[in-house]
Amino acid sequence: MSALFIFLNRTCFNGLYRVNSKNLFNVPFGKYVNPKICDSVNLRHVSEVIKKVELRNGDYADLVQYADEGCFVYLDPPYKPISETSTFNSYCAGGFDDSEQIRLRNFCDIITKQGAAFMLSNSDPSSVNPENDFFDKLYSAYKIKRVKAKRNINSKADKRGEINELLITNY
Repeated sequence: MSALFIFLNRTCFNGLYRVNSKNLFNVPFGKYVNPKICDSVNLRHVSEVIKKVELRNGDYADLVQYADEGCFVYLDPPYKPISETSTFNSYCAGGFDDSEQIRLRNFCDIITKQGAAFMLSNSDPSSVNPENDFFDKLYSAYKIKRVKAKRNINSKADKRGEINELLITNY
């Protein structure tokens, strides 16, 4: 399964991984002449680094039983749309609307009480509409840092570049 994921990541459009509403992979082929599919030195290094990491696939809320002191949780949910054309939430089976964003914050509240550290990334709607303080209000109990993130995934190359994102932490 890992080999298939690496192959898809290296040969699909811009290394994008996305699923449709039926939870089926739906990224087109990239236009690569000679993609470097296997970087054995890097794979061995990453393998060494993550030996003590446990990866799980499923609903993040199921991880609450494992979140305690000494645990770090990184959350990268479907981002809140910041424009009419950035509605990638439909690529998540069942969607990821504001109620799901609130559910995620509630999860963060629980794991914080249990002593786990978390970092969450998301879009920054206020960078497009200064009055959109959805995340500022939702995560007011946490630290919110605005950062520039480079975006290489866009069907139009001239639309790629830096965009504002949020890093939200409880530490």
